[in-house]
Amino acid sequence: MPYEVLLKRSAERELSNLPRAPHDRIVKRISRLGSAARPAGAVKLQGQDAYRIRVGDYRVLYVVDDARRRIEVIAVGHRREVYR
Repeated sequence: MPYEVLLKRSAERELSNLPRAPHDRIVKRISRLGSAARPAGAVKLQGQDAYRIRVGDYRVLYVVDDARRRIEVIAVGHRREVYR
């Protein structure tokens, strides 16, 4: 059973402010999270119950709720800025 993928409002805003090419690649990767919540290359963040995936120089941070079968994207941004 696939996961439901949700974006926080702040993550939607961050995503909409990205240049066109990385935006499209990131949207494609986020949509694939529904079928694989922890894909190859996903890393659990220290000190948080969150994961990150890399998309070029950009990172997508998300939280997985296995009980409700939900993934919430909490941040999208350049690797220099997303962890702040």
